[in-house]
Amino acid sequence: MSILVTNRREGTNRTDEILSAGQNAYGWSVHDWARERFEKSRVGRLATTTSAGHPHLVPVVFALVGNNVWTAVDAKPKSTRSLRRLANIQSNPRVSMLVDHYEDDWSALWWIRVDGDATVVSVDSEDGRLALSALAAKYPQYAAQAPPGPLIRIAVGKWTSWSAR
Repeated sequence: MSILVTNRREGTNRTDEILSAGQNAYGWSVHDWARERFEKSRVGRLATTTSAGHPHLVPVVFALVGNNVWTAVDAKPKSTRSLRRLANIQSNPRVSMLVDHYEDDWSALWWIRVDGDATVVSVDSEDGRLALSALAAKYPQYAAQAPPGPLIRIAVGKWTSWSAR
């Protein structure tokens, strides 16, 4: 059973939170608008926590496949391949990812956050190959040059969304 909490302020603003298993084919009772906007978003912000409890936030590209969000360590220049987000996930797999839309017309604002457990996955695994296909379908850069990996899989446990409309 899913729990849907809706908060409306004067009928214009809305916050929706979905906890536990839901009803649709993806296992979530998330509003269609939220899932569609999340899926079509080009960039998200991945939040992890260091072993000392400090927040760490990085922009990522991603693909939503079922109830999993996938992102990859790609070939863009980095100071090291031992990324903080990977170490953070090893010590604390609880993560959040936020996508949002901003305009000067504040009536068009919205955001969607997923919370879940992350795992680091090899690009050579069966799941890894499927994730790379989904990422390449969304991002032509990945079709031209596959990310060396590893991949991060977020098993979504909670959706939270807000829209000004």
